[in-house]
Amino acid sequence: MELSKLNFLFEIIVPYKDLIIWLGLISMVIFFFSLLSIKWLVGMIPEDYFIRNGASKTKSNNPVLWYFVLIFKNLFGYTLIFGGIMMLILPGQGLFTIIIGLLLSNYPGKYKIEKKVIAIPSVLRSINWLRKKTNKPPIKIS
Repeated sequence: MELSKLNFLFEIIVPYKDLIIWLGLISMVIFFFSLLSIKWLVGMIPEDYFIRNGASKTKSNNPVLWYFVLIFKNLFGYTLIFGGIMMLILPGQGLFTIIIGLLLSNYPGKYKIEKKVIAIPSVLRSINWLRKKTNKPPIKIS
């Protein structure tokens, strides 16, 4: 009985072998990127971000460059969200990657969500611990 179930499963998986391999490779790349970039990304958050309501100090003197960066940042964020969703089934840090993608993307209500999450004491401690490793001052919340 067990051998027939194994054969059935094998017959389902074999036609999608290449797709499974590619999804696994993409998952590994996103996993290693998230491990290597988290300290840098956390260090990029301005220390007063949650005091000044997330407003950017300056947009840019060049609006074309600003829009290019905005589009690239959102595309990258949504790619990480998609990759994180894939990692919920494949190997990798799915939830962590989804969170990074959500932080990079722009959408209504984003600041309120960020402020609620950063107000959790264990999250704030972890973020400030990572910032200390990059010689950045701790994040201040109002």
